[in-house]
Parts: sequence; structure tokens; C-alpha cells
Amino acid sequence: MKKITLTLLVASACTLSAIAEEKPAADNTANNKRDASGETQTSGDQSNSSEDTKITADIRRAVVAEKSLSMTAKNVKIITVNGVVTLRGPVNTAEEKATIAKLAQSAAGKAKIDNQLEVVTPSK
Repeated sequence: MKKITLTLLVASACTLSAIAEEKPAADNTANNKRDASGETQTSGDQSNSSEDTKITADIRRAVVAEKSLSMTAKNVKIITVNGVVTLRGPVNTAEEKATIAKLAQSAAGKAKIDNQLEVVTPSK
């Protein structure tokens, strides 16, 4: 009985230490300041012209349909203003960044692509 109790106690201690493992808090303060400064495109800057919204929708459809992309990559911001497409947000790999840029250029035709995607290692 003492052996079982001791085993359970040790297992509980290991579990609690794993749960209590310190992870850095998500801090988007720098990104929020950058976005609020007006220096970068945000979703609020999306043009309402029919041509720009069509370009954005075509790129979004291509990105969502691409099975090789992670859910993180499929959720990047796609902003089109006056025929210039800005891609922003995190992706997991350089390959995802390149794939999205290629899909955007293909879907956007002659539109200029401003690829601001950031490769970020996913947290576990």
C-alpha cells in the first residue's frame, strides 16, 4: 500500500512540475504599436473597390484550398489597396511563405505583391 501511495505521489509531482513549466506570455505589444502607427497595412485598410476585393477574394480562395499550408498560414492577412496586395502575418516555415507568395501572384495577375509574412516557429 505504501509503495502504491509513493508511486502515485511521485507521478503527481512529475505531472504538476510539467504543468507548471514556465512558458513566456504572449506579448504582441510591439506588433500592436506598429499596426496602430499607420505605417503598415491592416485589414481596415482593405479597399472596397470591386477590383481590389476580387483580387483579395481570389487569393484567399487559393490559400485556403492549398492543402500543404498549416491553419496558421491559411489565416494570414491579405489586404489589397489600389492593386497592391500586402501579405501579413505569421507562417510556420519559409516554404509556406513562398507558397503563399506564389499563390498570391498567380491569383492577382499583374498586381504588385508586398510579402510581409513572418516565419515564426510554432510553440508546442
